[in-house]
Amino acid sequence: MEAKLIVRSTPNDPMFYSLLETRIGELLIAGDKDAVRLINFPTGCRHRQPDPDWIYNKRYFAAVENQLLEYFAGERRQFDIPLRPTGTIFQQQVWQALLTIPYGQTTCYSAIAESIGKPNAVRAVGAANGRNPLPILIPCHRVIGKNGHLTGFGGGLGIKSALLKLEIENRG
Repeated sequence: MEAKLIVRSTPNDPMFYSLLETRIGELLIAGDKDAVRLINFPTGCRHRQPDPDWIYNKRYFAAVENQLLEYFAGERRQFDIPLRPTGTIFQQQVWQALLTIPYGQTTCYSAIAESIGKPNAVRAVGAANGRNPLPILIPCHRVIGKNGHLTGFGGGLGIKSALLKLEIENRG
């Protein structure tokens, strides 16, 4: 079973968070009691701290933490947890397409744009990719430039490179 996007919006649900130490640094994991809504890297342009009203609760994130540790150990290729990213309908379409990119493989923004039926929306796909609130779980790191070069990443290009290297080494 693959991770599935839950589109139902629940803005009044309290947010909980946990911190997980990984080989790429400490990840901030946040969500409600039913689904993960945010993964944040320790570095990069999109780094953030928990909001003051978020509640620390490791219990709600035991499954995602275990699956992330298995991923970083090279033992997991797919995630099996409920995801609830907040975004526009277009962003949700892009994020759903990202879930179809196979482990250890890459694609480009234009291929994602074509896969969602909007071949002229390459820049908008890039913007949606950059706003992905659940990196790793929704594998935006697998999207690279059409020329094969690494492009922007919220955690920084060093982390993007490390994630791709991890997957290539463990894809068997």
